Amino acid sequence: MSQQPPVRSTGSPLARPDASMSLLTNVMEHSLDDGYAEAAARRAEGLPRTLRAKLGLAAGLVLAAAVVTVGAAEARISAPVLAKEREDLIDRVEAQTAAVDELEQSVDTLREDVQERQRRALRTQGGDQGGLVGLLAGATEVQGPGVKLVVDDAKGTDQSGDGPRESSGFADTGRVRDRDMQRVVNGLWESGAEAVAINGQRLTALSAIRAAGDAILVDNRPLVPPYTVLAVGKANKLSTTFQDSVDGQYLHALQENFGIRFSISDERTVRLPAAPSLIVRTAEPMTPGAEQGSGPGTADTGKGTS
Repeated sequence: MSQQPPVRSTGSPLARPDASMSLLTNVMEHSLDDGYAEAAARRAEGLPRTLRAKLGLAAGLVLAAAVVTVGAAEARISAPVLAKEREDLIDRVEAQTAAVDELEQSVDTLREDVQERQRRALRTQGGDQGGLVGLLAGATEVQGPGVKLVVDDAKGTDQSGDGPRESSGFADTGRVRDRDMQRVVNGLWESGAEAVAINGQRLTALSAIRAAGDAILVDNRPLVPPYTVLAVGKANKLSTTFQDSVDGQYLHALQENFGIRFSISDERTVRLPAAPSLIVRTAEPMTPGAEQGSGPGTADTGKGTS
């Protein structure tokens, strides 16, 4: 049996001897990655990185300078406008202040006119007791012998609002409160005072002593310590009677227990101003033959200070 000759392929190329080392061959032929090559080409075509950064910084500085220049120009342009607006505002404030001062002067003039008319009416309608009625109503100034009582907070008084007097239902330690001044004034009235004023504020039958926070108000007007109380009356008798009264002893207790300071002295002459304003609650015209002090023609006022 004859042996077949081996079949030889003539269509395919011969394989390379180093075909089994294709990876090593690729590494040898392409030492740089394609990405590195592309980046190197771009750098070669463009500007150097340092030059590009310098140009960017220069552009930023130019832009900042332009912004500052424009802002300065706008401020220079708007400065005269702002100055004019400020001057106009000052002129308006001064004009309104002058108008308020003029109105206050007009109010004072009208108040004095009203008080003068009230005094004349009291003298005319009050008869022999017109002066007394004006005195008790606080419509007229009063001058005469009396006492001067000065009440002040204790030294180093704490402003926090707590202490033995606060916890016991009175007031802060060492602080003069509105209820203290109420007792002082009522004690002076009961001791024979004919007229009373606190720090220049004349008290009438309608006056009120109240508190707003730590401040004491007399007819809604705030007062500051020390509180100077002037009372017209028989000086020696008024001082003695008040200090022996329950309210005088109360003031002594405040001094001994809480350090509240006070002093009382007899004065040969004290001067009390008229009340700033009087409010007549009810009034009726007098009829012929009406008895003085009763019936029509009397005013509802009341007595005492709260």
